[in-house]
Amino acid sequence: MTQTQPTTTPNLEEPKFGFNHYAERLNGRAAMMGFVITLAIEYFTGQGLLSWLGLS
Repeated sequence: MTQTQPTTTPNLEEPKFGFNHYAERLNGRAAMMGFVITLAIEYFTGQGLLSWLGLS
């Protein structure tokens, strides 16, 4: 009885720049962290982000 190896596609390295899944996932995570940090600033200081930064 012969065993056959499962067929797989070659692992092509994705580019390190431009629009790729890794960059999009990293950008999404950074945006979520920024949103949560902004909410925390507003909650703990009692003022909005723009007034906390002195812009309004």
